[in-house]
Amino acid sequence: MKTYNNTEIEKLSNILKNDGVLAVPTDTVYGLCARMNSEKARENLIELKNRPENKAFPIMCNSIEQIKSIAKVDTRIKKIIENFMPGPITLVLLKGENVPSFVNEGSNEIGIRMATSKTLEELIEKVGNPIFMTSANLSGEPVCKTIKEIEKVFPNIDGIVEGKVEYGQASTIVDCTSDEVKILREGPIKLEDIKKIISVKKFRKIIR
Repeated sequence: MKTYNNTEIEKLSNILKNDGVLAVPTDTVYGLCARMNSEKARENLIELKNRPENKAFPIMCNSIEQIKSIAKVDTRIKKIIENFMPGPITLVLLKGENVPSFVNEGSNEIGIRMATSKTLEELIEKVGNPIFMTSANLSGEPVCKTIKEIEKVFPNIDGIVEGKVEYGQASTIVDCTSDEVKILREGPIKLEDIKKIISVKKFRKIIR
């Protein structure tokens, strides 16, 4: 297993292009990523995390244009993106037409984040498509907070990117797939923050 610095974009992108899995720092926790447009990469990520096959991975994009290419974005969602992304928020959106069939198969929904650092933004650009991004932990276990923990839990990972996380708390999850905006998990961004920037008749907090 090798540790990389955040300037080695070419090497890191080649790992992802070859269906590898990387551990990367985000603004919330350390995450595991793999390229979205490869079923093999998704399988490798599932195997590494020991995660159920039917549990979806969030997708990380590097721009609002890339989000629009894989998900349906209306005026309300656009306002949320412009005000809170990049940041510690995951939006549950309706799938667009360009999402591979194996991504969240059987559902018309997809979880979206935006790249939270220049490194991730450049990495996604170099890979050429969005990436799966999930917390660095075995399914059902605590999230790894340091590189040493990642090395211990994931000895077969293809690489680790050095860096720091800011919040140490999982992102807020907001379901925007219907007229009612639902908070599925409250993190650094609160329901009240979202209410300030969009006019929606129905808000609901559903903590899972």
